[in-house]
Amino acid sequence: MSELASTVPGAAPADTPAEPLVAPTVSRAYQCQCGRPVFLRNSRCLACATPLGFVTEQFGVLPLAPVEGSERFTVFGDPQGPQYLRCANFLSASGCNWMVPAEAVEGEAPDPAAHGLLPGMCLACSTTRTIPDLSVPENPQRWNLLEQAKRRLISQLLALGLPVTTRVSDPVHGLAFDFLSEMPGLPVLTGHAGGTITLNVAEADDAVREQVRAQMGEPYRTLLGHFRHEIGHYYWDLLVAPREDWLTAFRELFGDEREDYAQALQQHYQEGPKPDWASSYISSYAAAHPWEDWAETWAHYLHMADTADTALSFGVNALKVEIADDDLFHSADLWQPDDPDAGHFLDFLNGWVRLTHVLNEFARSMGQHDTYPFALPHAVVRKLQFVHQLVTQRREP
Repeated sequence: MSELASTVPGAAPADTPAEPLVAPTVSRAYQCQCGRPVFLRNSRCLACATPLGFVTEQFGVLPLAPVEGSERFTVFGDPQGPQYLRCANFLSASGCNWMVPAEAVEGEAPDPAAHGLLPGMCLACSTTRTIPDLSVPENPQRWNLLEQAKRRLISQLLALGLPVTTRVSDPVHGLAFDFLSEMPGLPVLTGHAGGTITLNVAEADDAVREQVRAQMGEPYRTLLGHFRHEIGHYYWDLLVAPREDWLTAFRELFGDEREDYAQALQQHYQEGPKPDWASSYISSYAAAHPWEDWAETWAHYLHMADTADTALSFGVNALKVEIADDDLFHSADLWQPDDPDAGHFLDFLNGWVRLTHVLNEFARSMGQHDTYPFALPHAVVRKLQFVHQLVTQRREP
């Protein structure tokens, strides 16, 4: 069986040694019609000048063919297929390369709300409610970096089969992003509330973000990490809270979210993390409250899934990595070892452990900090299986 074929959930034995790397979603390697590799942010092939765009229905960047006499495109090689237009933010500082179904903009369905889109905007841009003040010299570049990270996030959510609903479709509970700047006496706190994710635009500056990371004693802090954490809160409200069965399991693994949240965070910031946090949590912040434990674990699952997908897509082989058996996980370490998908999840997990050794050695060879500065205690593995099951079952019809 090929490594890519092994990504299909199935009956892999739970304790198979030297498991191939597996991942839950789709390829991250994209290709132009000329055969050259292209990447998630590309809008034109540098080799043959073919226009490119991200097509949400196919979860990837595809070569495009212009429709004669119009601004429309079809996917290269499919002239009778659906037609698309460039996102209205294509020529903006955002530099969006996502495509918009033509019927959402012109003629056939002039009401873009039928697609949950803002006028002329793609799905990713339709989730942005507030952009930075572009008259501030630093803000166009900041906005570009914020949107790049958000597009990566949303492309993964779509591939995982998770719902991405905009405020156009659901004005009350839809997903929205506010990118805000601090004003004198008005700090901007990164967070989530009722489907709205707020981020301080200064986080797009590497120097600012690194300073905060060092002050907070964090091993990892990125724009994509912020988005993955905050979207975890959104999906807790959407997928966990309304379901009594999931909520009961959540409380068994993460704790009771009804604990006073404000008081828990105040205690965390005043007294520091719990001394033994590393034995049960993926980060010190995760120990502050069950909601933060959930969001940190959710973000970590997205890190693992996307990185494993990318490694698989580019043929990175971690099977030859020599690793002690004690560093690998076994069925007894899982929350539900008898779950029908437990073997697949365990292969994913142990393939990830092997891959992180490779990733960290790559970083060290360039004199950089470890790409993966985390450890996975058994308690976190059980929580990760919970996330995996929630995502997998949500994806099934």
